[in-house]
Amino acid sequence: MKDVNAIAKKALDYKEKGLSEKEIADELHLSPETVTWLLTRGVKGGEPPKDVKIGWRSIGVYGNRIGFMAAAMSDIALEEMEKRQMDADGVIGVAINGIPLAALISEELGKELIIYRPGQERHGKGGAFSSNYASPQGKKVLIVDDVVSTGDTIKAAISDVHELGGTIVLAVVLVNKTALDELAGVPLRALIRARSI
Repeated sequence: MKDVNAIAKKALDYKEKGLSEKEIADELHLSPETVTWLLTRGVKGGEPPKDVKIGWRSIGVYGNRIGFMAAAMSDIALEEMEKRQMDADGVIGVAINGIPLAALISEELGKELIIYRPGQERHGKGGAFSSNYASPQGKKVLIVDDVVSTGDTIKAAISDVHELGGTIVLAVVLVNKTALDELAGVPLRALIRARSI
C-alpha cells in the first residue's frame, strides 16, 4: 500500500496545482478512473480500478536510451507503413513525453517534425501545434507518444490534424495499455502492450 499512498500523494499534489483529473492521469500514466479513485479513496474507500502504472524514467534520463527506443519505434513505423503501402510527410510529437521520441524518429525517417500540445480541460481549449516547427496542414503524418491509456489524447490530435486538412496515417507509442489496434480509424502500434487481464 506504500506505493499506492505515494502515487495518491502525487495525484493530490497535481490536483492542488490546478491540474484536471485527465491531466493528472496523463502525467502519471494512469487511467482517469484510477486517478479519480486515488483522489477520492479516503471518502469512498473500496477497491481500486484495474490499471497498470507505466514508468519509463530509466529510459528518459539518458538521450541514448531514448534513441534506442526511437530506433525501434522507427522500425515499427516503417514496417507498418510498408505493409499498408503508405508514407508520411512528417512526425508529430505529443507534448511532453512524445517530443523527444518524435524528434529522433523524424531524424531517422528524414521527415518534418511537428509538435502538438494537447488541449487543457481546465481552459476548455483544443490542442495546438507549435509554430516553431512544421505544420500538419495538408500533410500525411505519423503521430508519436509515450503511453496510450485511453486513447483520448491521440483521438483529439487526429481531430485537430483533420481540421487543418491533414491526415494521421499511423500512431506509434512506447506502451499501449488498451486492447485497441486503432484509434479513430488510425492504426495503432506499440513497442509494448501492457494491460490487466
